[in-house]
Amino acid sequence: MTFDSIIGHDRQKNILLRAIERHRIAHAYLFSGPDGIGKRLMAVAFAKALLCQTGNGCGHCPACRKVDHSNHPDIHILDSNGAAIKIEQVRNLQRDLSLRPHEGERKICLIDGAEQFTTGAANALLKTLEEPQPGTLIILLSNRPDKLLTTIRSRCQNLPFSRLPKHVLATILAQKLELNETDATILAALSEGSFKKALGPNRELYLEKRRKLIQSLSALSSGSIIPTFSFADELETEKELLFDILDIFQAFYRDLLLLKYNSPTEELVNLDLMDLINSQVETTTITSLLGKLKALEAARYHLQRNVNRRLALEVMLMRVAAA
Repeated sequence: MTFDSIIGHDRQKNILLRAIERHRIAHAYLFSGPDGIGKRLMAVAFAKALLCQTGNGCGHCPACRKVDHSNHPDIHILDSNGAAIKIEQVRNLQRDLSLRPHEGERKICLIDGAEQFTTGAANALLKTLEEPQPGTLIILLSNRPDKLLTTIRSRCQNLPFSRLPKHVLATILAQKLELNETDATILAALSEGSFKKALGPNRELYLEKRRKLIQSLSALSSGSIIPTFSFADELETEKELLFDILDIFQAFYRDLLLLKYNSPTEELVNLDLMDLINSQVETTTITSLLGKLKALEAARYHLQRNVNRRLALEVMLMRVAAA
């Protein structure tokens, strides 16, 4: 991964490239922004450029190849993988950073998921940031920088990242995945600018399962309890994807609201379901749509708090059907 191969984030690239050219590298950076939009790719490209034997992150020299294969001795990667980062891990990092570089001019540490620090780990890292070792660089990656200690954030150069625009991501997905324009646009919209979501397991959900889920949702009626409970059964089996499914339902009702207010078709997500959308627009009121969206939000709130999943889904669907 090199700077040239990263799509978008031109402002962030230019900031880092200027820092390299002027030899004004901060001792610590905080790359903040949503998951899956390229923060880690940028951090790796930055590290590669700093360790490259030609000085520009060529991607071909022995140092660049070692970075690509995750075996460069001067890079330490600490990945939370959604779990807490404990004080012992930070102390191991501190010992590693206290040693001289093996091959390059500096030692670099990437901490992905920095919001997962325990209190002890955060305080230990703070000491390292307050008294950095010469020739060391720490890059924190976080989708929730607000959860970091204010003192940690203040000692890092913050570089915020934003989601890629929908049309840019759609063009890239169409090329990489050989999708037609409609599918690429749908995938880009539901992925919310995240390559990770677009290229991961959600791809099948967004392009294949989505149609059936929306059709089942649209067929619900307040007088048919058995189909409602059967649909709740189906959703309950999708434990890992429930919040993504709620996003799909919300996007569908958003499409209906947009058409109610005469918005351009280009702003819709579910472009392949226009027949269904048009028929629903004719028979659904704005008040009803707002009620359905409120039911979805209530379900999201309760599911995030680990209530009985089956009960939450049944209540949600009954409220949606009755709205």
